[in-house]
Amino acid sequence: MASNPPSGMTSGSSAANERELELLRLVVARDRAAFKELYLIYHRRLARFLMRMTSHHELIEEVINDTMWTVWQKASDFRGASRLSTWIVGIAYRRALKALRQSSQHGHARAEAQLTAIDAHSVDEEREWIERALAELPFEQRSVLELSYLLGHSCEEVAEIMKCPVNTVKTRMFHAREKLRRSLPRLAGAKE
Repeated sequence: MASNPPSGMTSGSSAANERELELLRLVVARDRAAFKELYLIYHRRLARFLMRMTSHHELIEEVINDTMWTVWQKASDFRGASRLSTWIVGIAYRRALKALRQSSQHGHARAEAQLTAIDAHSVDEEREWIERALAELPFEQRSVLELSYLLGHSCEEVAEIMKCPVNTVKTRMFHAREKLRRSLPRLAGAKE
């Protein structure tokens, strides 16, 4: 496993990455305490990401558990070509897509892949407009924005997570920004 952080990482994130890599080394050796610590580090991060894909908490927990089970089983497969977080979020993304497809095949509403509605009492209007605008984006476009801006992944890391070319990520990001540019003024003027 490589331990060199990608360029552009801060020393804080570099130290966190180093700790996570050390935990993964221990997981390869089947250290359950290290796995528990890694699980706790990623549970909240993955839950925040997955809540943007579905509002069903049981499904979110299932995807997180499937993701971390895969990490336990395949820890030795991580080669360090990216940050550990990129690898783990990529696993979660693919597990979530699979789970959402399966749940929609079992009769759940198509809205399964939509953003969770934001509690209007706990956020200001501007955030509500942004959330509504994001909810209108196609899933792939919304995902590249969230992976990049909310989780801090580079275009290359997003491409790896989504298993698509970097240019596809950039194109999706461009179209998402254009749609947001058009929809935000409309939503800002809309009164419910």
